[in-house]
Amino acid sequence: MKVFCSLFLFFFAIVCSFGQSLIQDPGGKLSQRWQIQDDTTKLFKIVPYKPVYFLVANYTSNINKQPTSSNPLNSAAQSYDYLDTEFKFQISFKARVAKNLFGNKLGGDLWAGYTQSSRWQLYSSDISRPFRETNYEPEVIFVLPVKYSFLGVKGVYTAIGINHQSNGKANPLSRSWNRVVAQIGWESPSWSFVLSPWWRIQEESIEDNNPNVENYIGRAELLSAYAKGRHNISVLLRHSLRAGNNNKGSAKIDYAVRVFDLLEVHAQLFYGYGESLIDYNHKQTTFGLGVSLLQWK
Repeated sequence: MKVFCSLFLFFFAIVCSFGQSLIQDPGGKLSQRWQIQDDTTKLFKIVPYKPVYFLVANYTSNINKQPTSSNPLNSAAQSYDYLDTEFKFQISFKARVAKNLFGNKLGGDLWAGYTQSSRWQLYSSDISRPFRETNYEPEVIFVLPVKYSFLGVKGVYTAIGINHQSNGKANPLSRSWNRVVAQIGWESPSWSFVLSPWWRIQEESIEDNNPNVENYIGRAELLSAYAKGRHNISVLLRHSLRAGNNNKGSAKIDYAVRVFDLLEVHAQLFYGYGESLIDYNHKQTTFGLGVSLLQWK
């Protein structure tokens, strides 16, 4: 227990070091998160992006002990003695690096974002508690405000960006891909919706360490988030947009309830492919419990 408390305080300090704004501003509606109606935030100030959470126990129904890929250079030759329960956490932030690129009337801001999620075999003392997988995700996003409404839902922004995601490992466990990601965001007083289709930037076949990753993790995702009082729930759906054997994807549900200031009790349920990059072609169900500091709203 002393070890866990020390580790939690360490990661909490890391999050706080990203800047006071990350803790003081819990986010809000999409227009608030992307500074659509508030142009006072200084350039390069760190602000919230994706949820920040620490799942003390994240259980999987099917731990990936021997990762494989259809590229023979990226299939593990040995099985790893991983436990089916691990510590999972995510940190994420962004900063506006340029604003009003199309003038004061049309706007248009350029953002840089970074997200990191890790799966830590904290309870595997027999194998020295390794980090099983860490995904690094830097990106650059151009966000353009829009104004329209339909059936009570207001259009907030459209965006286009370049996204890189990798796990920083050497073969055979190396996984990475690059994407051009579009976004369309809508909101109502309690709901927000973001539709994000993407196009993979294809690599040469010999360098592709996760061929056909888009047939598993998907070619698009739909995020829906709801916030009311102390409660926050979000659903993230991904799909390959293909039929037959390539009809694959995933669903993730996050629920958080605020218990003290910005501290929330957090539960997460995932089902499908691509829970992490190393698991891009590995199907599983995971359930985690812990705490969070930031949510989508």
